[in-house]
Amino acid sequence: MSRIGVRKTYKLYIGGAFPRSESGRSYQAEGANVARASRKDLRDAVRAARGAFPDWAGRTAYNRGQILYRMAEMLEARRALLAGLVGGEQEVDAAVDRMVWYAGWADKLAQVLGSANAVAGPYFNFTVPEPTGVVGILCPEEPALEGIVSRIAPAIVGGNTVVAVASEGRPLAAVELAEAFATSDLPAGVVNILTGRRHELAPWLAGHMDVNAVDLGGVCDAEQAELERLAAENVKRVVHGKPVGHSLWEIAAFLELKTVWHPRGR
Repeated sequence: MSRIGVRKTYKLYIGGAFPRSESGRSYQAEGANVARASRKDLRDAVRAARGAFPDWAGRTAYNRGQILYRMAEMLEARRALLAGLVGGEQEVDAAVDRMVWYAGWADKLAQVLGSANAVAGPYFNFTVPEPTGVVGILCPEEPALEGIVSRIAPAIVGGNTVVAVASEGRPLAAVELAEAFATSDLPAGVVNILTGRRHELAPWLAGHMDVNAVDLGGVCDAEQAELERLAAENVKRVVHGKPVGHSLWEIAAFLELKTVWHPRGR
């Protein structure tokens, strides 16, 4: 007896859940129907990220590193499925390795980026890295999986939370990535992934008053000037990260260095 297969519906990932767009819209990409996020969906994602920020930023660096490593494990478990979406295992392996690399930095950032400063007077003076807050990310169109992992991982390892707009033309890898995150130990709201038309979402993400930094690593030069102008309206940090790759600078770009004075005991 023949049967009709159940086709997958590709949804958004907001606050640890998988809602459809509030508008009910979808669009065709890679032969599938994909949710087309609206401004309301973006606002919901920012609200979820802001709500998750205090807990995520307050966790120990060791705990965040362990969670990122667990996220890499869940990506490895979906290796065959993801490879089918991106055209081979090489990109999946690069994405897994990238997540592991950033996980290893979690409990080393304070030692490398921070310092004990020599000052005159009976004080200790320390410089310590702290997360910026909610980070909006416009992911590169290609590579679909390695690109989004390369932009999300350096932001969250330092304690930030993320609202990411996935590749418009190849969003399926990002949705599968969200499902891997949902089955890891990542708290709800730390990572939120939207699919849809970039020209509809990018200006509202760049101009949102509750987003503290925006990553334009996946934006072409023609779009950057207008998005930078919108970000400047609330003195938002603008990062031009590399679409792929890994470096300590990518983490430091989403951190603030705070100086603390403390009187010496007698």
